[in-house]
Amino acid sequence: MPPIPVEAMTEAQKSAVAQLTQGAPAGAAPRSVGAGPWVPLLRSPEFLNRLQRAGAYLRYESALEPRISEFVILLTSRHWSNQYEWFAHEKLALKAGLKPEIAKAVAEGRRPTGMAADEEMIYDFIDELHRNRSVSDVNYQRVVQKFGERGVIDLVGLDGYYSTLAAILNVAQTPLPANTPQQIPTLPR
Repeated sequence: MPPIPVEAMTEAQKSAVAQLTQGAPAGAAPRSVGAGPWVPLLRSPEFLNRLQRAGAYLRYESALEPRISEFVILLTSRHWSNQYEWFAHEKLALKAGLKPEIAKAVAEGRRPTGMAADEEMIYDFIDELHRNRSVSDVNYQRVVQKFGERGVIDLVGLDGYYSTLAAILNVAQTPLPANTPQQIPTLPR
């Protein structure tokens, strides 16, 4: 789905663009509808409006610190083999304190070694959620003890939000920016 030229946008699409570009919190990078998930989402402006508000909360106001949030986004991007979200978030994860070797292992589809205790419990929780579509009482209790019930819900919401974006990006065959190499290898299903 290619970008929609401004002159071809409906009033609802123009309004969604205005809301999106104003929707990032102070200090966050401004959003642009010229790339990424916003290009296909603009086909449903009301969905874009509602989804971007949830995304702003999950990225910038959730109970999870940025290192953990970005780790979850990388795990979700890897699960969906989504090049675009990996491209958009790997540098953010490293800047937030995730070790490069952990990101590399996730990119290669391997369980990382040397994770911090909170990263390990997040990895186990998200991995089990992706494989079983549920989590065990043990993994639930570990995460709720560390992050609280709000943290559990924000964690699942973050995975669900980025799963939605990855599915949309994959269906729309959203390309990486020009001259950007493939970010993560394609893994067998």
